[in-house]
Amino acid sequence: MPYLIETFDKPHTQALRQALRDKHLDFLEENKKLLLACGAKLEDDGTGGTGSVYIVDVETRAEAEDFVNADPFATGGLFERMTITRWRKAYLGGECYL
Repeated sequence: MPYLIETFDKPHTQALRQALRDKHLDFLEENKKLLLACGAKLEDDGTGGTGSVYIVDVETRAEAEDFVNADPFATGGLFERMTITRWRKAYLGGECYL
C-alpha cells in the first residue's frame, strides 16, 4: 500500500537545501524502485523549495518512516516536520487502478 510523505522545510534553510541536494538526488536514484512520484514543493513564482512530496510504494508505515528518515534532507536537518499518510492509488500516469 503506497504512502504519501509530505515534508516541510525549516524556515530560512534554502542554502542547506542546496548544500544537501546532490546527496538527496543520489538517495532518490538509489531508491527509485520505491518511488511512484516525488518532487519539491515550490513558491508560487517557481523559486525556492519549501519541502517535498514523496509517494512511496512500501507495505508499512514503518517502511515509509525508514525511507524518509534516511533521506539526506532529513539526516542533514532540513525538515521542520513531516506527515505520512496511507494513500490509495486511483489514477496514476493516466491509468486507472480501481
